[in-house]
Amino acid sequence: MFHHFTQLVADASGWAYAILFVLAFLDALIPVVPSETSVITAGVVASQGDLNLMLVIAFAAAGAIAGDNAAYFVGWRFGGRINDRFFTSEKAQKRVAWAHRQVEERGGELIVVARFIPGGRTVVTLSAGTLGYPWRKFIVFDAIAGLVWGTYAASLGYFGGHAFEEQPWKGLLLALGIAFAVTGAVELVRWYLKRRQSSATTR
Repeated sequence: MFHHFTQLVADASGWAYAILFVLAFLDALIPVVPSETSVITAGVVASQGDLNLMLVIAFAAAGAIAGDNAAYFVGWRFGGRINDRFFTSEKAQKRVAWAHRQVEERGGELIVVARFIPGGRTVVTLSAGTLGYPWRKFIVFDAIAGLVWGTYAASLGYFGGHAFEEQPWKGLLLALGIAFAVTGAVELVRWYLKRRQSSATTR
C-alpha cells in the first residue's frame, strides 16, 4: 500500500504538489482529511529524489495557510450559525467555548499551537473569525504556523526516508510515529494546563 501511494505521488510529477496543496487546504476545513500523512509521505518520496523537498514544504504550507484563512472567513461570516448547527454536542460546545476563551486570551500563540492539533486547528481558526480577531494579526501568526508545520511534516518524512533508504516504508512509519507522539504531547500539555487552571479557580 505504501509503495502504491508513493509511486502515485512520484508519477504525478507536478500534480503531486497540487495534491498536497488541496489536501492541506481541505484539512483546515475538514479535520478527517489526512494532510499531515500526505506531507510526510511526500517528504519520504523527496528523499528518494522524485520530488523537491522545498516545493513539498511550500505547497503544503500554502495549502494550510489558504485553508486556515478560508476557515477564518467562514467563521467571520457564518460563525454563529455554524456553532449552532454543527457543534451541538456537549463535548463540541466545550471545545468551542475553550477555543473562544483561548483566542481572546492568547491569540497568536494559540493559532500557531493549534496547527499541530488535528481538529483543534479548525475550531481555533473558525473561532478567530467568529470573534473578529484582527485578520492582519491572524495572517502573520498563521503564516508562521503553516510554514513551521509544512517544514516539520516534510522533514520528518525526508530524513526518515534517508535513514531507511533501502526500505523507505520504515522511514514513513517512524515519521508517523513521531508525528503522533508530538501531537499527543501537545494535547497532554494542553490538558495539564487546563486542569491546573481549573484547580486554581476552584480554590
